[in-house]
Amino acid sequence: MTPSKEHVPNYLTQAILVTLFCCLPFGIVAIVYAAQVNSRLELADLEGAIQASNNAKKWCWFGFIGGAIILILYVILAIIASTP
Repeated sequence: MTPSKEHVPNYLTQAILVTLFCCLPFGIVAIVYAAQVNSRLELADLEGAIQASNNAKKWCWFGFIGGAIILILYVILAIIASTP
């Protein structure tokens, strides 16, 4: 089943949220790929739009997981530093 033009998500909202709250470098990469989705759809490049959408989704997840790991490490280090 090949997605149609209307069903290719661009993940721009998720990419912006990941950039603001989780991991800036990975979020920027996700924004770049998310912005390519609509451009490729306008050029009737459905395969390229799907690839850009998949890449945006992948980088959103990398940024989210990276931000979560950094937060967990920060909490652990704060607990260790506060113990006498």
